[in-house]
Amino acid sequence: MSLVLGIDLGGSAIKAGAVDVDAGEVVGELQSVPTPPGATLEATRAALTTLVARFPQCRGTVGLAFPSVVKRGITYTAANVDRGWIGADAAALLTAAAGRPGVVVNDADAAGLAEMRVGAGRGERGLVMMLTFGTGIGSALFVDGRLWPNTELGHLEVGGREAEHQASARVRTVENLDWPQWCARVNRVLERYHALLWPDLFIVGGGVSERWEEYAGLLKSPARIVPARLRQTAGVVGAALYAAESGER
Repeated sequence: MSLVLGIDLGGSAIKAGAVDVDAGEVVGELQSVPTPPGATLEATRAALTTLVARFPQCRGTVGLAFPSVVKRGITYTAANVDRGWIGADAAALLTAAAGRPGVVVNDADAAGLAEMRVGAGRGERGLVMMLTFGTGIGSALFVDGRLWPNTELGHLEVGGREAEHQASARVRTVENLDWPQWCARVNRVLERYHALLWPDLFIVGGGVSERWEEYAGLLKSPARIVPARLRQTAGVVGAALYAAESGER
């Protein structure tokens, strides 16, 4: 069994787990620490060091799922984290925090990789969109199983406002929306995505996927809509898979 450490930085918590990359599943319990206020670079580095120390059984490269456009380890956007991340070498920061090589991938892309390999998207062809509803809306796009990275479609304008500013899970909580109200907004977002890209399948992930049965019947689209199977572990598993594959390239 090959265990790789995967880490997922979210709006409220940073989660980590030891992942059996052959089976695509977390071994043991997830560990977490609160996301530092504002997610500044130094505070985040310290939090990552704390998490890595809890997994002495994991060797080799560490993977981090991060809420930003990521290209060759550099983070280029900072919608929900400190603006100091814009242009930062996030891979170098992770490497310093872990004391061994680290790689960084967009958080929704990480979740999508996990779902496509071992979850709801496994074996699916055509165009698949993974959507994560949390602090924002993350998107990952796959064409015949291959990732088109850094789509960031949560920032697409829908009706004059960014999609995630009207239909994220955070907005549902802040505005105290019931399921019909929230799903009406999500449906407008799905309609816009479908008109642009004509996906065959939407995979719905993020924290709201834990309550899928409460609102599934309210979601509408010409494309199929299914819940993510890995639920809260998708980002961790995807980050670990990305780290394992980075060593193969």
